[in-house]
Amino acid sequence: MKVGGWSFAILAAFFLIVAGIYFVVSGDEIGTTALVMTGGLAILVAFYVLYTDKRLDGLPEDRANAEIDEADPEYGFYSPHSWWPLPVGFAAMLIALGFIFAAWLVVLGVVFILIAIIGWLFEYYRGSFAR
Repeated sequence: MKVGGWSFAILAAFFLIVAGIYFVVSGDEIGTTALVMTGGLAILVAFYVLYTDKRLDGLPEDRANAEIDEADPEYGFYSPHSWWPLPVGFAAMLIALGFIFAAWLVVLGVVFILIAIIGWLFEYYRGSFAR
């Protein structure tokens, strides 16, 4: 994680230096603002990754002498048969298209996404996969 954190720190410095050069050469405030904000986001990611690495004292994946048993075996539960991500994606697409074309598509997309999220949340409480 340390390499990733320092990579983002170098990227942040690069974007901030380029922002300064870009402003001097072109005088464009909008592009400069975009570059400065990109550098700021890279600083946030670099800080988070480096701070987390310091608190965790390094991950087993980062050490050459680590054993397989040291890694965390539980990464979460992912349903292999679930069809609910498809309606969630469709509803998100409707919301995005609604922002482009018509407000009623946003409302329809929000209704669909609520139904899809509720279905995804409760898929193990009903039907053949109920626990």
